[in-house]
Amino acid sequence: MTTVLIILFITAALFVWGKIRSDIVALASLLSLVLLGILTPSEALSGFSNPIVIMMVALFIVGGAIFQTGLAKKVSNYLLQFAGKSKIKIFFLIMLVTALFGSFVSNTGTVALLMPVVISMAKMAEVNSRRLLMPMAFASSMGGMMTLIGTPPNMIISNTLAENGFEPLSFFSFTPVGLITVVVGIGTTWFLSGILEKKDKTYKSSDDDSGVKSPQQLINEYQIAENLFRVEVVKDTPILNKKLNELTVTQEYDISIIEIRKLPSSKKSRFGQAAEQKLALPESVIEEGDYLYVFGNFVNVQNFVQDYNLHFVDAKKKQRPIFSGKFKFNEIGISEVVIMSNSNHVNRTVKETGFRKKYHVNVLSIRRRDTFIYENIKDQKIHSGDVLLVQGDWKDIGRMNREEPNIVVVGQPETEASKVLLDHKAPIAAIIMLAMVAAMAFNILEPVIASLLAAVAMILTGCFRNVEAAYRTINWESIVLFAAMIPLAIAMEKTGTSMAISGGIVDALNPYGPILVMAGIYLATSFLTMFISNTATAVLFAPIAMQTALTLGVSPYPFLFAVTVAASMCFASPFSTPPNALVMSAGRYKFMDYVKVGLPLQIILMVIMIFALPLLFPFN
Repeated sequence: MTTVLIILFITAALFVWGKIRSDIVALASLLSLVLLGILTPSEALSGFSNPIVIMMVALFIVGGAIFQTGLAKKVSNYLLQFAGKSKIKIFFLIMLVTALFGSFVSNTGTVALLMPVVISMAKMAEVNSRRLLMPMAFASSMGGMMTLIGTPPNMIISNTLAENGFEPLSFFSFTPVGLITVVVGIGTTWFLSGILEKKDKTYKSSDDDSGVKSPQQLINEYQIAENLFRVEVVKDTPILNKKLNELTVTQEYDISIIEIRKLPSSKKSRFGQAAEQKLALPESVIEEGDYLYVFGNFVNVQNFVQDYNLHFVDAKKKQRPIFSGKFKFNEIGISEVVIMSNSNHVNRTVKETGFRKKYHVNVLSIRRRDTFIYENIKDQKIHSGDVLLVQGDWKDIGRMNREEPNIVVVGQPETEASKVLLDHKAPIAAIIMLAMVAAMAFNILEPVIASLLAAVAMILTGCFRNVEAAYRTINWESIVLFAAMIPLAIAMEKTGTSMAISGGIVDALNPYGPILVMAGIYLATSFLTMFISNTATAVLFAPIAMQTALTLGVSPYPFLFAVTVAASMCFASPFSTPPNALVMSAGRYKFMDYVKVGLPLQIILMVIMIFALPLLFPFN
């Protein structure tokens, strides 16, 4: 028992120190227990096969799909437009929207998504964003108390109950507790957050500027729309059913067919994607009804259209067609490529570089100092320092960046691709998420199976660009931390440490009744969560709470709920939950800002919960 307590103390101290990643600390603690003979290898690795660990992985993917498809942003933007410039309306609407999303998806992801929206709204309404960012982080944790999947401690106590032969908690077992935390928490935070505004009245939010232009910014800067035309393929054209490499369009007309959009027979796909977007490649076949995106001088494009009996989609009577289509960067992107002085492409023509043949990318324009070159691109000689605007699949631009020496692709194509929302998939993501929630709420499937099915469905239906993108949404540090900390609880039970701690609490507070014992567990959990993660604290205290209740001969439900609420409602430290840490830099908060606002809120919720939990979940 002494050895386990020493390992626990060292682990907690390293968590507080923060110089070593928490997952590495947890793994080191786990290995220490094995090497000292306290745990067998199978016991040590049992956390990695725990259903909750698998469920957490799946939920990261589901949450990532909700953000990647723009579903969360669409809903939040729709709600936020009702706030106008009223400070109090903005505050309460942000808190409610955040709590809503935090009920069903990762609170960390919720804050990451809404943080730029909140900063933008603060700017527009001339509200100090310091008063909004920290409360938003708190609201994500409050919303997490509404459902089983809202926060990891909820799943931990449900699993603890099931392992000890009690009825596991349902999806909405937490809702009464969550409603109290949301109502009391939001109301209290409104008054407490005034401290943050007084602290720095001159603070103004600033947008993050990485120096990398978005695809839309590049479109505007290079004035692509002014030289881009949509042409429809009709049935009596001589180019019908021919491959692009069979034509001499580029040579004859000095234009480029850069993209082909194939319309489905219904003219509109089931989920709102109007056309299939494809890069125009030499082997691409032109079919009836296709929209060709033709780039070049208008006179040359007009000659091409007339000679091949085609039709301008955006044609108007006796007027030059004005591009009115939508630029989509889901699969096909654009980037700037800087040619270095030592590149072997200097003094070679664009055609001679072989970029199109080797990487399947089109060179749309060349920026040479302050001049933009659009015409006769294929025969333009490249100079040192030229910036080429290239278009192609994101993965091909990324490959070009990796394989081509002495050129620099501005930004990271894979990163830029991940920023582009797959908004046409939002309805699919919504259906999958609702189906998962329904399966959990009505006990149709085990939560872990429902979440796994949802994760796989998100991938198979294209809510991610590829499987790798889905895996990137998983916070492996959290997963490893959680899986490695579970065996520590086993070690505490195996050596009698849990029994000793719970016995100490019971002996000290037992004469005063179970409500004070529960209060002691709540206070101890809340205090420890100020220094280590709420997930780790819940893993440690859940078995202690269970053993204490069994020792007293009362229901364990209020004790375990005390653990999850205390672990999740920790606001007095920036390190207790990821959302608290996420907003620290953006809000320019210091540790004492969390103490001044979070500690009073934490104490108020603790007092209320100590009396509310026995009413919601009686001891007998």
